[in-house]
Amino acid sequence: MSSSFLHGTTLSSSFGAVAAQYDAARPSYPQALFDAIEELTGRPLRGARVLDVGAGTGIVTRLLLGRGAEVVAVEPTLGMARQLASVLPRVPLVRADGNRLPFADRSADFVTYGQAFHWTTPDQSVPEARRVLRPGGALAVFWNVKDRSQGWPAAQERRLTAACPDYHGYGAVNQSASELERLGLRTGKALLKWSRSIPLEQSLADLGSRSYLAVLPEPRRAEVLAAEREALLAVFPDGVVREDFQLDLTVGVNDRG
Repeated sequence: MSSSFLHGTTLSSSFGAVAAQYDAARPSYPQALFDAIEELTGRPLRGARVLDVGAGTGIVTRLLLGRGAEVVAVEPTLGMARQLASVLPRVPLVRADGNRLPFADRSADFVTYGQAFHWTTPDQSVPEARRVLRPGGALAVFWNVKDRSQGWPAAQERRLTAACPDYHGYGAVNQSASELERLGLRTGKALLKWSRSIPLEQSLADLGSRSYLAVLPEPRRAEVLAAEREALLAVFPDGVVREDFQLDLTVGVNDRG
């Protein structure tokens, strides 16, 4: 087993300790995302069986339920799974990851990954998605990415890159379409824009739930967050942070009969 795989596993498993914070502070998704999924795939979510993989604390799961889907949450990390079960006790929950989906062939209409596909190995996770998808079903992968054309998110990224050895953004997001095509899916893309205005404390809590901060020793983590508090207050002196997002969506339709 490679050291890079083990390191990635350590980062992804770090979410368990900050699960409640993650659930309270992370950004959600606009309804336009699900409109785009339906438009790009030509399939309705209402009544569809969806495997929400890397479901975390159920942020996407809740929204899919609101669209009338029949959802099974799939989450490997114990702390995240416990948080999801506490807020969505009636939703079926399976402890697994996208590289090994414990579901029957042709048993799902959609497989979704919200802010999670980058934790998988596409050469394993995409064939697994194709296996469990019914003909015409679709894999949907999407990420909220802060709009770095605005000055302050770009400056924040520079600070975090310098402060956090494991810092990672989502620079490889746009490669997901080529990965899905290479592995046999017909793809479509959408880039949606939305924003939220949140208290400074929530913005800091969101940052603190990121894996590259969660794995830092506590004194160093506190130091980085204190520096971010000072930097954000210089931009938002009223204590209300406006975050603009580019929501990057790629769908891959399983045309195989």
